[in-house]
Amino acid sequence: MTRTVPIVEARQMPLWRRPRTLLFLMAAAMPIAFATWSALLNNFVIEVAQFDGHDIGWLHTVREIPGFFAIGVIAIIIFVREQVLALVSLMLLGVATAFTAHFPSMGGILTITMLSSIGFHYYETVNQSLQLQWIDRARAPQTLGWLMAAGSGATLVCYGLIVLLWEPLGLTYTMVYMASGGLTAAIALFALIAYPQFEAPHPQLKTMVLRRRYWLYYALQFMAGARRQIFVVFAGFMMVEKFGFSVNEITALFLINLVANMIFAPFMGAAVSRFGERRTLIFEYIGLMAVFLAYGGVYMFGWGVLLAATLYVVDHILFALALALKTYFQKIADPGDIAPTAAVAFTINHIAAVFLPASLGYLWLVSPGAVFLLAAGMAGVSLLLALLIPRHPEPGYETILTRRAPVLAR
Repeated sequence: MTRTVPIVEARQMPLWRRPRTLLFLMAAAMPIAFATWSALLNNFVIEVAQFDGHDIGWLHTVREIPGFFAIGVIAIIIFVREQVLALVSLMLLGVATAFTAHFPSMGGILTITMLSSIGFHYYETVNQSLQLQWIDRARAPQTLGWLMAAGSGATLVCYGLIVLLWEPLGLTYTMVYMASGGLTAAIALFALIAYPQFEAPHPQLKTMVLRRRYWLYYALQFMAGARRQIFVVFAGFMMVEKFGFSVNEITALFLINLVANMIFAPFMGAAVSRFGERRTLIFEYIGLMAVFLAYGGVYMFGWGVLLAATLYVVDHILFALALALKTYFQKIADPGDIAPTAAVAFTINHIAAVFLPASLGYLWLVSPGAVFLLAAGMAGVSLLLALLIPRHPEPGYETILTRRAPVLAR
């Protein structure tokens, strides 16, 4: 059995076996499968399965169901360590991604997507918890920014290979999905064997945690999940359906996103550290309102593909500022609440994700521009909520509506 090592003692271990290195390894491994799946998805379902806007909406609704049940992580970590659960979930994501192209029908795609989604959402839930437990609070914004950059870098390599080799080598969906999913599964298996079990200094509660004083964090998570679904489901679908992007063209657009993320993510972490979560999130939500309104203009006023592609990149960069929401919670949370609250927050984040894609799929058939105008409204609600964040949040001072005081009641 792999030995347990307290975080403090892990600092004496070789650099490649430390907790932060494991976080970076996982950050690089996950997008190899998930981002490749995302890059090929719209072309795959349109060309092979003849999906329309309604079908893609249902696909993403099914994909988000495991996120809604991420609260089940609390029951699992009673019996399984968070680190083990993260790596096993990562392996499931990899294996399911590898077999995606073997099921080119509506039922087959929904089934394999459900399996990969269980792996992805349970991994993400536990990974967020481990990040906040293992990373020192003072260094969290910068480290989270570098972790995002590492994930972007790994994905950049995958997308670069797709763009360069898709046509010259005659790559197929089966070949690419098998390679990317298999590599993610292999990395997760290596990490499971090679790393000890790291013990965080604060034991985590193994029951569901709902604190009244976390209400603003819950509300921001709900709005973030609803707003992001419109971007994930329909922004990329628009590029393929409206402008006819091919596999290598849509992947090239993703490449631009990745390069931008690699460049800006560390600076965004530094910006959160310097300006605070309140100002950072206000800036993000104002920017997202403008972007979604412009998306609507693409349909309503017939604006061209260059503007649509530019908006897609800007949109992606702004979403990276969401790391401020993590550090806001880290500042207001009891140390033992991090794991259960990560599961609860992930479920809250996915409440809208379960019904929005399918319902908005019907609206998309009637008026795609209205879908993006709705997203702009959601960004506006998030902006109003962000205005309630204090400049220096802490336990007992979670919102500007709360006076600074010791936390007594939960």
